[in-house]
Amino acid sequence: MRVFITGGSGYIGRATVAELVRRGHTVEALARSEGAAEKVVAAGAKAVRGGLADLEVLNHAAARAEAVIHLAQATSGAEDLAAAKAMQDGVGGGTYVHTGGSWVYGDTAGVADETAPWNPPALVAWRKPVEDAVLARAAEGGRPVVVQPGLLYGGDNRLIDLFLVRPGKEIGAIPYIGDGGNHWALIHLDDLATLYVAALSAPAGSVYLGVGGVNPTAKEVAEACSRAAGLAGKTTSITLEQAREQMGPIADAFQLDQQLTSAKAQRELGWTPTRTDPLSVFAAGG
Repeated sequence: MRVFITGGSGYIGRATVAELVRRGHTVEALARSEGAAEKVVAAGAKAVRGGLADLEVLNHAAARAEAVIHLAQATSGAEDLAAAKAMQDGVGGGTYVHTGGSWVYGDTAGVADETAPWNPPALVAWRKPVEDAVLARAAEGGRPVVVQPGLLYGGDNRLIDLFLVRPGKEIGAIPYIGDGGNHWALIHLDDLATLYVAALSAPAGSVYLGVGGVNPTAKEVAEACSRAAGLAGKTTSITLEQAREQMGPIADAFQLDQQLTSAKAQRELGWTPTRTDPLSVFAAGG
């Protein structure tokens, strides 16, 4: 299958491109710079120069493809929606896989799935109208699919490393918010890449949570990261107000209490997460 992918030079994108190529697909990937182009070529794709604001480039690349996977992070809901429209117009009846996120569900009461009500923190509240518009194309003959990844680990592990591990190394203890008893719905990079590929065969209008089904607490993750950082398991509690001062709006997402299941993706796509021990990965520095 011919697949066009945005965000291919990012760490999720490179893993997804590699998995697509391994499965025998031909991949074109959007690249904003020469450096990004080199990365997607190294991963096995042909580079298409441009950014998310280059709607004509997106439309033409999607028209050459049989499927599209949109991974690039937009600067706003308006940019994301415009890019999605351009690519959906281009790919026509081919599959269009759009990236959402699990934080839109807010705190969950027990284990939740895709039928849970949305209660997003402000950081991701913009996603609702975008996803609604993407999925509405199913009624017009399109094949939209939305994948909602959980909090990612493995690979570069950027969010957790940037906002928790690096500051923790500076103060000698990895921080967590409040009592740290809130759960995180995690997914390993490799499992997420295989989910995106599996989503290419999903029914039109489908939504899938991309989570590993293991939901450790924030404090447990902090303790594991502390061991990997050579801090002997030392952690420290900070208030939500302190976290907001240090991290900005993402603090409200890190303090969510989420337990989520990917049973729907496993049932409908035959996809099974293989990385089910995130704490050992964190403790090993992964």
